[in-house]
Amino acid sequence: MAGSEQTDAESGGADDPIVEAAAGWVARLSSHDATEDDRAAFEVWRAADPAHAEAYAEMDALWRKLGHLPDRRPDPAEVKAVRRPKRVSKPILGLAAAMLLAGALADRYGLVDRLRADLWSGVGEIAQTTLADGSRVDLNTDTALVLRFSEQERRIVLLRGEASFDVVSDPRRPFTVQAGDLSVRAVGTHFFVRADGSGSPVGVAEGRVEVAEAGRRVPVSAGEVIQREGDVALTVAAANVERSLAWREGRLLFSGETLATVLAELGRYRHGRILLLDRRLGERRVTGAFDPRDTDDALDVIATTMGVRVRRLSPLLVLIGSPL
Repeated sequence: MAGSEQTDAESGGADDPIVEAAAGWVARLSSHDATEDDRAAFEVWRAADPAHAEAYAEMDALWRKLGHLPDRRPDPAEVKAVRRPKRVSKPILGLAAAMLLAGALADRYGLVDRLRADLWSGVGEIAQTTLADGSRVDLNTDTALVLRFSEQERRIVLLRGEASFDVVSDPRRPFTVQAGDLSVRAVGTHFFVRADGSGSPVGVAEGRVEVAEAGRRVPVSAGEVIQREGDVALTVAAANVERSLAWREGRLLFSGETLATVLAELGRYRHGRILLLDRRLGERRVTGAFDPRDTDDALDVIATTMGVRVRRLSPLLVLIGSPL
């Protein structure tokens, strides 16, 4: 094993990991058992990127508005010029905070998607089932999907996560997987689809599929994946699709990927966040195999073989590359 580019923890998005990390730091530093090591580790994280400091300031302000932290006392001269707002009771603030937290957790951990789904897997779980038509579906970690089978079609809506499909051919009923704006159509083939913003949302191990998005249709054959980056049109590239599907056998295989990429993949299989503090460290390359069911062991292997410091602040927050 030898030691990736920018991590999820350093990029924006609808489910912004920087914002989540900032919220975690606000909660941690405001707790009664926060230590000097915690504060020093936070300063390292905040100094690593201007976006970190900005996100922390926003979350700190929100936390104070919700009544979790005492607000900073205003200047007495300013108090006279501003009408004091009506005070909201602490129970109401607590209820509002609880509702916001419940909504965030429901979205973060896929509770809403699971309620809508016909099939789902939890974080860190890998599940397999056979559909009514004989096709096999494997669900990777934190995945939810809806089955919409009729006499005219076999359609699956992938709400979140990743799934692979071994499709039984039935020319009378096309097999289609929809993930957001992306649609994948197959007759009899083996392929995977991801609905988590991956740069390679579709890959084909056997047969052939047709991928459609925004009115454009792209054929994808065995040994190829769809690549997508930002608003760039879909492109097709050769890839080791079988290696990408090794999770079905309980293995995550990496060959020369950056450490940042490896940590982002391991993070899919655990609750909480793995936070990389050193961008240069994230560019080191990794070759190896890990068990997605034991990500703590994978982190220990990385720490030992690469000389990386792994610091567990809590079961939900792990720091990688901390100098402390």
